[in-house]
Amino acid sequence: MQMNWIKPLLLTVLVSVLTLTGCTTSKDKLLPHDDNTMLTVWNAGTGGSTVSGQHGQQLLDARQHLRRPLSESNADASQYTRNAQNEIYSQFKRLPNPDLVMYVFPHLAGTDPVPVPGYSTVFPLYQRVQYAMPGERVETY
Repeated sequence: MQMNWIKPLLLTVLVSVLTLTGCTTSKDKLLPHDDNTMLTVWNAGTGGSTVSGQHGQQLLDARQHLRRPLSESNADASQYTRNAQNEIYSQFKRLPNPDLVMYVFPHLAGTDPVPVPGYSTVFPLYQRVQYAMPGERVETY
């Protein structure tokens, strides 16, 4: 019963020793400073050649093949492209929310009665925009 304080003490000493040994790695050993530039590192990672070499020419040819111009038939591909806006509008149709036009008559406003000329303002009938569930509303308005 008297030895219960030894286990936490040993655990604390063990954790501190492991923590200190993890910090003993030198920066130069972990990140060596060679004469390599970013270009040489990039070339080594992408096949070991420069763009002027034969492998680089094959790469440029493949890229040029992929960069084909848009023809007239696929120039308007926006209707076939999925994005957040047309996904929401195609699945969840907006329910009609008519605008109301209100005329505010000329009046006095404020603590010092200041004349305000008459004006018109527009606001929606419903406070929030309402959406139909998919398939619930198919007609346009």
